[in-house]
Amino acid sequence: MSDISRRQILTTGAIAAAGFATVVATHKAQANTQTPPEPQASINPNGRFAGKVVLITGATSGIGEATARAFAAEGATVHFCGRREALGEQVAQSIRDVGGKATYQRADVRRENDVKTFVDNCVEQYGRIDVAFNNSGIFMTPAEVQDIPFDNFIDIILTNTGGTFLSMKYEIPQMRRTGGGSIINMASVAGHAGFRTTAHYNASKHGIIGLTKAAAQENADHNIRINSISPLAVDTPQLRESFAFQNITYEQAAQGFVTKRIMTPHEMAEAVMFLASNQATSMTGMDLDVTGGHLAR
Repeated sequence: MSDISRRQILTTGAIAAAGFATVVATHKAQANTQTPPEPQASINPNGRFAGKVVLITGATSGIGEATARAFAAEGATVHFCGRREALGEQVAQSIRDVGGKATYQRADVRRENDVKTFVDNCVEQYGRIDVAFNNSGIFMTPAEVQDIPFDNFIDIILTNTGGTFLSMKYEIPQMRRTGGGSIINMASVAGHAGFRTTAHYNASKHGIIGLTKAAAQENADHNIRINSISPLAVDTPQLRESFAFQNITYEQAAQGFVTKRIMTPHEMAEAVMFLASNQATSMTGMDLDVTGGHLAR
C-alpha cells in the first residue's frame, strides 16, 4: 500500500467509476424493455445457424411462424408442421421468396404416426435435426374446473403435453444418432401458476415443464440440451381470440404486467434461438422466464 499514493487510488477509482457508468449507460440503452428490436428482414446465409437443420411444430402462425422466419434469417434450414395446410405452404413459400430455406409438412401432433412421419421426413430430406422447437399448442374456452367439458380437457392435454411428448420421443433418437442437439419446448407462465378458469391449460403447461426437466437429465450424457420457455401474453392470433372472447383489450390486460405491454412473437423467437445457440451450452433442464418480469414479482 505504501507504494500507491492516495491520489493514485482516487484517480484509479474515478476511472473505474467512469467505466462502470459507461457500462451502465450502455446497458440502459440496450435494454429496450419497451421498444424491442424489429425482426431481421433479410436472410444472412452465413448467420449464426448457417448449416443447421431446425424442426418446428406449429409454425403456421404466431410464435412458431416468427421462430421459423428468425432461424431462416440466420441461415438455418427450417422444416415445420401445422394442421392448416394452405397457411403452412404460404409461410414456407414466403421464407423461400426472400432467400431462406424452409419446407412445410402437414402434421397433427396429437397423432403419433403424424409426428413420427414429420420427424422421419425431415431426417430423410436433410440428414439430421440440430434444433427442435416443440411449439404446437392450443388455448381453451375459460371455465371453472367443474364446468370444463372432459373432451376439451383431453384435447388440450393431448395437443400441448402429448404433442411435446411425442415430438421428443422421435426427435431424441435422431439427435443421439448424430451426436447431439438442442430441444426447446413451449411452456407458459401458466406452467408456474394456477390461474382461475384455465385449469386445463395450466395442467398441460405444468406437464411440459416436468417433461422438459426429466428429458434433460436423461439426455445430458448424449450431448442433447433440453429446455423450455414460459411467455406471458404474446401478440398472436390465439391471444387475440382469447381476449376477444373475454372482452378484454390489450391495454386493459397490460396494466397488470410489469412492463405494461404485450410481448412480441419475435421476442420469443430470440429466446428460442438463444437457448439453441452456443451461448447457452451450460443450460439444460431449465425453463426460461420470458414473461417480462411477471414471475419475478
